Amino acid sequence: MTDKPTQSTAPLVIEGLDRPQDLGHRLKFTPLTADGRVGVEIFPLYTTEQTGPGGPAASLVRYHPGAAAAPHRHTGYEIIQVLEGELITEDGVHPAHSMLVLPPGSVHAPRTDKGALMLVVWEAPVEPAEPVE
Repeated sequence: MTDKPTQSTAPLVIEGLDRPQDLGHRLKFTPLTADGRVGVEIFPLYTTEQTGPGGPAASLVRYHPGAAAAPHRHTGYEIIQVLEGELITEDGVHPAHSMLVLPPGSVHAPRTDKGALMLVVWEAPVEPAEPVE
């Protein structure tokens, strides 16, 4: 396993997703402050550096307790699999083992009170948006 994505054709294998509390000891998460995020860390699986400026990306994303993101709009689908903790969106509280599929054009400002570890797949980059009423 490597600490960051490579251009290799070998698969990136991450074992132990059923033990998310151990992942922080084995993977190098880095702070993510883009789009107004606070208290968020990321472990990239693949990025737009590999797929192109408007391409897809995927990461393991950790929200520490109290973390939040500013409202943003999805230009493509986003899939969020909550592995641990809970994520709060305008649609409610999403505990571990929940999956959210956000369609293009959707706007949300995710946050957490307790913390969360998620697998997030972005079909296309996000853009800033006005708060959801």
